[in-house]
Amino acid sequence: MTYSLIVVPFVVITVIVALLTARRPAFGRRMTASVIAAGVLVVLTAVFDNVMIAAGLFTYPETLISGVRIGLAPIEDFAYPVCAAFLVPAVFTLLEPTRSHREETAS
Repeated sequence: MTYSLIVVPFVVITVIVALLTARRPAFGRRMTASVIAAGVLVVLTAVFDNVMIAAGLFTYPETLISGVRIGLAPIEDFAYPVCAAFLVPAVFTLLEPTRSHREETAS
């Protein structure tokens, strides 16, 4: 199995869970924050993956990656931090009680 195929379930789950929060309050603000976080995580991943690969801590078999790289890091490695930037806030949003549920429990 290639690294690209391993990434697919994470991306699909992230998209589905993020879309489930579309009707929750502050969706646009949350998506903006996720985009900013994803950008930061991509930069950090580029730096640290390249350092670790250059140091010989791990390698990727050429037959299992797409061949597209940012420095030494295969592009597939960047899917995980991007998914995390969107999935974690979406999960927390879904775990928050809705306003009507809070009002019912408060009375």
